[in-house]
Amino acid sequence: MLWALALGLLWASTILAAPFENKPRQKVLLISFDGFRWDYDRYVDTPNLDQMARDGVKAMYVTPPYLTITSPTHFTLLSGRYIENHGVIHNMWFNTSTQEKKPYYQSQFVNEWWDNGSLPIWITAQRQGLKAGSLHFPGTASSYQGQVAMVREVEPLLYNYKNETAWRENTDKVMGWFRDQDLDFVSMYFGEPDGTGHRYGPNSPQIRAMVQQVDRTVGYIRQTAEHYGLKDRLNIIITADHGMSNVYRNGLVEEITLSKIPGFSFKDVSFHLVDFGPSGMLLPKPGRLDKVYNALKGAHPHLHVYKKEEMPERLHFSKNGRILPIILWADPGYVINGYFPVQFHKGEHGFDNQEMDMKPFFRAVGPAFRQNLEVGPFETVNIYPLMCHILGIKPEVNDGHLNATQHMLVTSSGTQGEFYQANEPPPWP
Repeated sequence: MLWALALGLLWASTILAAPFENKPRQKVLLISFDGFRWDYDRYVDTPNLDQMARDGVKAMYVTPPYLTITSPTHFTLLSGRYIENHGVIHNMWFNTSTQEKKPYYQSQFVNEWWDNGSLPIWITAQRQGLKAGSLHFPGTASSYQGQVAMVREVEPLLYNYKNETAWRENTDKVMGWFRDQDLDFVSMYFGEPDGTGHRYGPNSPQIRAMVQQVDRTVGYIRQTAEHYGLKDRLNIIITADHGMSNVYRNGLVEEITLSKIPGFSFKDVSFHLVDFGPSGMLLPKPGRLDKVYNALKGAHPHLHVYKKEEMPERLHFSKNGRILPIILWADPGYVINGYFPVQFHKGEHGFDNQEMDMKPFFRAVGPAFRQNLEVGPFETVNIYPLMCHILGIKPEVNDGHLNATQHMLVTSSGTQGEFYQANEPPPWP
């Protein structure tokens, strides 16, 4: 009798401790559609994204880390760390001593820029016995503590990010990785609608057409997962790195051009990162920090100027040796020019992450997720611990919190189909 009671207790404790143990091992596909703003689906018909929301989870929006540009925010998705902690502080690798700068694509191959102490989820998963891959995701080209994603593909130089046929071919390839090589985790990157938003602006007919292309691709991704026999095991998380904002030009506003500001001179600066959108950093020459800072502070009503140590704590963008002593950013609609205007984009990102135009979208569907659930906003830093939880791996040290997203999962208490109203106590911190 006692033996039977003990056996029953052991059985019960096993069930409670491992809710997924009797199910097939969960897989995760993390997809980023670069620059997909949280509200893009409001302006065009997106039947596949709408169906994904009914079949899974939709967030009102998510908040990326600052600086809201591609490589830093993507590495936050992979590591669960704020940018000051993971150290990939810009799209561009740079050397303040030699004045050298590498553009986005070339920076992908500068290993020490990425391998800076934080591990992407590929390496963590592989160290714990899983198989991981990545297709075109920022950071894929580099190794981390001598290791790389088991299966990986880096896009070639001058790659056409808009080619819808290539999108489908890449989808087939990734689903084949899951089925034929039994991968557990894959990160997959699409370079749109970012490029279209830059060129034509976020309110253009062209961006609406590109959003429809994204929607068709989401439908194809889900159909292909089912065709490859992955529906009951694969959890698909779709999000983005940042949003997009209109840029004011053609005499509508007084543009920010640093060389025209009284008292400021580039002769007082030994290195600068400006002319790359609404954000910038300056390294003043020895003894000239205060001169540069005082000349710029308050010089334009839409230019924010901070010494590194004075940066707002909420931005988590100061405590890293790679961040330069003076940080600049502009209000939405403005870009920062150096000697003279050289930027002609109609859309831009890189603004304060509190700005609504910088918020990306979020969808998730699969056996781990509840259905027809709309949740409130959360920070993208929290996606990493969510993925680790689904995969059943122990996360590295990170800045995210599982309790920000755990209510999305089928193991969370509550019924499907509910929405967390603004006046309810939110289940995230």
